Amino acid sequence: MLRDEDRIFQNIYGMKDRTLKGAQARGLWDDTAGLLARGRDWIIDEMKKSGLRGRGGAGFPTGLKWSFMPKESDGRPHYLVVNADESEPATCKDREIMRHDPHTLIEGCVVAGFAMGAHAAYIYIRGEFIREREALQSAIDECYDAGLLGPDAHGWGFDVYLHHGAGAYICGEETALLESLEGKKGMPRLKPPFPANTGLYGCPTTVNNVESIAVAPTILRRGGEWFAGFGRNNNAGTKLFGLTGHINTPCVVEEAMSIPMRELIEKHGGGVRGGWKNLKAVIPGGASCPIIPASQCEDAIMDYDGMRELKSSFGTACAIVIDQQTDVIKAVWRLAKFFKHESCGQCTPCREGTGWMMRVMDRLVTGDAEIEEIDMLLDVTKQVEGHTICALGDAAAWPIQGLIRHYRGEIEDRIKAKKTGRISAAVAAE
Repeated sequence: MLRDEDRIFQNIYGMKDRTLKGAQARGLWDDTAGLLARGRDWIIDEMKKSGLRGRGGAGFPTGLKWSFMPKESDGRPHYLVVNADESEPATCKDREIMRHDPHTLIEGCVVAGFAMGAHAAYIYIRGEFIREREALQSAIDECYDAGLLGPDAHGWGFDVYLHHGAGAYICGEETALLESLEGKKGMPRLKPPFPANTGLYGCPTTVNNVESIAVAPTILRRGGEWFAGFGRNNNAGTKLFGLTGHINTPCVVEEAMSIPMRELIEKHGGGVRGGWKNLKAVIPGGASCPIIPASQCEDAIMDYDGMRELKSSFGTACAIVIDQQTDVIKAVWRLAKFFKHESCGQCTPCREGTGWMMRVMDRLVTGDAEIEEIDMLLDVTKQVEGHTICALGDAAAWPIQGLIRHYRGEIEDRIKAKKTGRISAAVAAE
C-alpha cells in the first residue's frame, strides 16, 4: 500500500487548503525557477527516466511525447494544451485534481511548457465542470497576482488560459479538442501532420492529460528514479484510481501502479456489494474498455500490461464494478447507446456502425435476435475497429467484443428463452 508521504496529490479529497498558500505549504511552487534553470533537456530526461505514461488512457510515454516538440523555433509559437475534457463514463479523477489541488496542474503547465519551448498553455475543460472551472480559474488568478504566471514568471514567462468546452465527448480526442479550441466543430483531424508539428493554430503543440501534467513537478523534485520505483517495469509510478458501481465505498484514490484489482476493490472500495462472490464483472478503465469476468478479476493486475494480457485495456484506471444482479447485456447496450450518440459522424464506419451495433444490441437485450446475429455483430465490430480517424470507433466496438467473448452463453440463453416462451417480452425488456 502506498505510504502517505509518497502521494503526489496531498489534497485530493479537499480536506486541506486549496489556495496558493495551502499549496505552497504542501511543497508546491518550491523553487520552480530552479527546476527550469536546469534546462529543457534535463526535464525531458527526468520524465523519460520516471517511466510516466500518459494518464488519459492511451499510455504513451510522456517524456518521449514532450521530446517530439521542435528544439528550435521556426518563428511559430509553441503551445501546451491540457486535455481536461474528462467525458469518459465512470472516469472522475481529473476533476478532483482541478477542484481540490489545482496548483499541481498549474505548476505542471509551467514546467511542461518550458520543456517544450512554450510560453502559453490552454486548459480545455469539460462543459459540465462548473465548480472545477471556478476553482481552477481562482487558482490561476492567484498565480498571476503572486507573479508565478505572467510575462516575467520564473525568468521564462508563461500564461495559462482556461477554455470551457460544450460537453461533447468527441472533444476528448486530442485533434477534435484542437479543432474545438480554434472555434470549429469538434471533429478529429487526419494524422499526419501530427500536433507536435502542426497543432493549435497550425503551430507545434503537445496535448496531455491533466494527471500527466500535474505529477510532473513532484517527479522533477524527487527524481525520475523515485517515481520509477513504483509499479512493474514499463508500468511505473503512482496513479489515481477510480472505483464506481456496485461497491460499498466508491472513491478516487492514489495508489502505486500494478496493484492487484482485488486489493484495490477490497481495501479502498470497501469490497463488492454482497461480498466478493457476488462479483460478476469489472470494466477496468472507463466505459470503452472491454469487460472482464469475475473469474479473471481474482488475479488481475491493474496496469497497462496486466489489462492487455486479459484482452482489455487499463484506460484511465477508473473501474466500474458490476455485481451478479446486473443484466450485463443491458449494461453493454447502454454503453453502445452512449457511443452512438457521441459519434461525430465524420467517418462512415463509426457513423453507420455505432447505430447498427446499438440496434442489434436492442434485440439482444430483449432476446428478439437470432443466434446468427451474435457473430454478425462481432464481425461488424471488427469492421468499425481500426477503420476510423480517431479511437471512438474502437471505443464503441470493444465493450461489445468483451461481452461476446465472455458472455456469449448468456446471450444465446436469452434468445432461446424468448423463442421457447420461457421469458415474456415484459421480463426481457426489464
